[in-house]
Amino acid sequence: MSRNHLRVVVDTNVLVSAIVQAGSVPSQALSLAQKLGTVLLSEETASELNAVLARPKLSRFVTPAELEPTIAALCATAEWVAVVSAVRACRDPGDDKFLSLAMSGDATIIMTGDADLLALHPFEGVSILSPRQFLDAFALEQPTPEDAP
Repeated sequence: MSRNHLRVVVDTNVLVSAIVQAGSVPSQALSLAQKLGTVLLSEETASELNAVLARPKLSRFVTPAELEPTIAALCATAEWVAVVSAVRACRDPGDDKFLSLAMSGDATIIMTGDADLLALHPFEGVSILSPRQFLDAFALEQPTPEDAP
């Protein structure tokens, strides 16, 4: 798959893990997705991310002051997609927002650790991969220093 066509929906749990656990597999996978393609966000997925990150139990991992620049950077580099049609296909209806975003945003991949979404792989031509699967599939596509001009 060409890096110019890599369009990735990242579910909330992967984003939260990536943000609060620097160096973790989700963090590495998110960074790779940003390097190789475009991360897609919608108003609904961004709203859920903000709500989860505002939970008091997460404050022991990261402060609101630390979160602000990280979320701002994610939002600034992501492609914002207007969801034009709602998909109803997941056994957990709360996860349908990621399928809807993927369909409206012409995503190539949904990155998730959620078993309800992973069970749908592939969905309408969209690969559904865990962060580890994503790293395994795409880490070799990263340019090495020798490849630099």
